[in-house]
Amino acid sequence: MSQAAQAITRPPAEIIREAPVSQAPNGICYAVSGDMSISAADTERMISSVPKAIAAALERKAYYFVPLAVNQGDQTVIADRYDVALSDNAVCHRNLELGGSQCVFISTRLMDDKFSIAFEFYINVGHAFVERAGVAEDFADLVWRQADSQVRGETSLDAWESRKLATGHSPDAEKHKNEYFAAAFSDAISIYLLSLFLDVDYQDLRERDYPLLAPAALAERLRKIAELFPANPGFEFAIYYRRRG
Repeated sequence: MSQAAQAITRPPAEIIREAPVSQAPNGICYAVSGDMSISAADTERMISSVPKAIAAALERKAYYFVPLAVNQGDQTVIADRYDVALSDNAVCHRNLELGGSQCVFISTRLMDDKFSIAFEFYINVGHAFVERAGVAEDFADLVWRQADSQVRGETSLDAWESRKLATGHSPDAEKHKNEYFAAAFSDAISIYLLSLFLDVDYQDLRERDYPLLAPAALAERLRKIAELFPANPGFEFAIYYRRRG
């Protein structure tokens, strides 16, 4: 029985040289290389959904959507298609400083659908924005009021853990408080962006490691994000509630 040939792997610098870079209307630079699991139209809309006020903080950054970014020792290589032999060492994304810019390689074939690919992209955008721009004071005040009132759950494991430390008796409580604000802000930005691109059922974000933030509290955070970063033309933000049958 013949065996399928292993996927071809290439260094990131080669992908950067060969993959044509596009620029979305909001200014974000991106490229696609290899066998993709998301259409070109969906990729363009996914990137264009990022409000210009957020996209402006992503200068000197380019996103490369590739099948697999794979760790090989101290090196990262890019596979031209999914390969089960490489998947164990593949990573969801890899940030590399190349040519004076940061290039973010996102492994699209590690994920099942455009929901997962988009969320991975938006999580990266959220963290990159907060790292560059910091946390909005209005948002920090909001999440601290929620934490003070012991609202149930959080939006990520990082937010959950740092909130516990910030509200406890840690000698580094102020440091953990700032970490909590940063995690909650980047989480809320990511979920907001996802909701601009797709209809999101909140339960699809559930995790086993921590309880999800109470829906009303998340809605309050997302409305604040929408106020800070209004949606681009052609995109709409709305929250709908439904009763369980």
